[in-house]
Amino acid sequence: MTGTPDLLELADELYALPQEAFTPARDAKAKELRADKELAAAVRKLKKPSVAAWVVNLFVRREAAQVDQVIAVGQALRDAQEGMDGAELRALTRQRRQLTSAVTQQARSLAKDEGVKVTQSVADQVEATLTAAMLDPECARAVRSGLLTAALSSTGVDSVDVAAVVAVPEALGFSATPTTGEEPAPPELHVVPGEGDDAAARKREEAEAALAAAQETVDETESALAEANQAVEDLQARSLQLQSEIDELRRTLTELESSAEDTDEELDEAEEVQTDAASAHSAAVKTRDAAQKALDKLG
Repeated sequence: MTGTPDLLELADELYALPQEAFTPARDAKAKELRADKELAAAVRKLKKPSVAAWVVNLFVRREAAQVDQVIAVGQALRDAQEGMDGAELRALTRQRRQLTSAVTQQARSLAKDEGVKVTQSVADQVEATLTAAMLDPECARAVRSGLLTAALSSTGVDSVDVAAVVAVPEALGFSATPTTGEEPAPPELHVVPGEGDDAAARKREEAEAALAAAQETVDETESALAEANQAVEDLQARSLQLQSEIDELRRTLTELESSAEDTDEELDEAEEVQTDAASAHSAAVKTRDAAQKALDKLG
């Protein structure tokens, strides 16, 4: 790379790094570029990718050809689903899920080789992102960039704000630089002559770096808080639904118990009527038999 790299090139370098190396490498690169204040500020604003986004970015860079195939299959499936009936669409959905599940397992294996344990929750986000790439062309462009900062989700119907989950707007339409299994080296650091002894400049840079790190923590905790709030809301709604079902079952049980008591009373009365009817019938039979005997004697 010759001359001063642009923001997209720098992002391509930084998002190829291990997740834990991203923040120090980004801040170091911003310091290196302090002569270009605008570019340095843009680099400093680059968001650290979530674990799921990092896993997808890793897979895109290591298995670019396979990602292209997944995206191509997604396009083919979108074209094929036109004119299909319900059963065919369900079968198509199953095939899509089988493919994204298999690819997700491969992505998890790559992450494991890098020493990163992917939880089931993260794996679900990875699979949702790959599914989004199959369902939505714009999501596919975002995934192929290898510059995701967060996971994606798409139904294939509603539009997705993909610009919000890529490092820079120019990422859409960009293809990540493929990497090998070797860990990419962090960007080289260079000392800018004449500025190393400037104590005020150093303090300002340190303050800016501290602010960027603090803002990144705020962003991450804000995202975690939003997820926690959503989880609580979902569980509260589920709790209310279950309580409503319990109350309905209790009302049904009370009604059934009352019906059982009424039925028992009616059964007692019916049995008394049955006993009286049996006695009357027996008496009638005896009377008939006596009358028959009398008639027989008259011959």
